[in-house]
Amino acid sequence: MNQNPHWCEAIYDAKAAELILYGRALGLGHGEAEDVLQETFLTLMQMPFPPQKPEHYCVRSFRNRVLNYRRSMWRRLTREWESLRWFERTPDETPEERAAMRVLAELPVDQREVIVLKVWHDCTFEEIGGLLDISPNTAAGRYRYGLQKMKLKLEGVVYERTERESIAWLASAPTVGGA
Repeated sequence: MNQNPHWCEAIYDAKAAELILYGRALGLGHGEAEDVLQETFLTLMQMPFPPQKPEHYCVRSFRNRVLNYRRSMWRRLTREWESLRWFERTPDETPEERAAMRVLAELPVDQREVIVLKVWHDCTFEEIGGLLDISPNTAAGRYRYGLQKMKLKLEGVVYERTERESIAWLASAPTVGGA
């Protein structure tokens, strides 16, 4: 049993909400993402020592558990139904935010995954490449193409980003070379 579980608490406090969003980006429902998050942290707390890069290890472990969870055939229909409600709605969200969330949810999973890791997890393309077993250039390309698709679908929408949780700002995001 881990002698110092406090390292897990700090990572949980810092990453739990981001990991749930990441689970949603990978196709899980909110409750499913919470279940996978709990399983991930139960396993982390049982480690005898913290890993060398705890946050990276946590995200990688969570992703692997999500992929294993998604392999279940019985959950396929539930996931497809849940994809219609990918983001939790809030009463104060604007029509523009809803449009941006809809467009993000419509992206191919590989592009959506990179965007979520880059924007909400503040990962570099090198870190994303390591997590997904792809090159940093491939990660950057998926990010760039995903943002381009979002820009095209959101063209003409005028609004400002007012809080970190909002993804509406993606319509005006620069290309990777300008990031």
